[in-house]
Amino acid sequence: MTTRACPCGLPEPYPACCGRYHRGEAAAPTAEALMRSRYSAFVKGDTDYLLRTWHPRTRPARLDPDPRMRWTGLEIIGTSDGSAFHSTGTVTFRASYRGGALQEHSRFERVGGAWVYVDGDFPDA
Repeated sequence: MTTRACPCGLPEPYPACCGRYHRGEAAAPTAEALMRSRYSAFVKGDTDYLLRTWHPRTRPARLDPDPRMRWTGLEIIGTSDGSAFHSTGTVTFRASYRGGALQEHSRFERVGGAWVYVDGDFPDA
């Protein structure tokens, strides 16, 4: 049996890649790793992880993703800061879905030492 690559686009199998973040076994070490893990959470329908990794200041009370949405790929366009040596960072990405794609410039901050998603702009909108 072969294990498929993680939905985030990296070649590692999901359990060893984003799965460990989703299960709470590790925290994403960079803003990009968090962004990738959040994309994978959207693919997997893991709203608990999405809410857990959202900045308390901007987090919605709940998420109701469309169960018919089929995410098909992630492309990281660029990053700024967001490493272990930073307290903020940005990631610009394109997430493809059946029927289209969205591009977002996302902002991340560290809260209690862990990276969280703050908000984003949609340059194509």
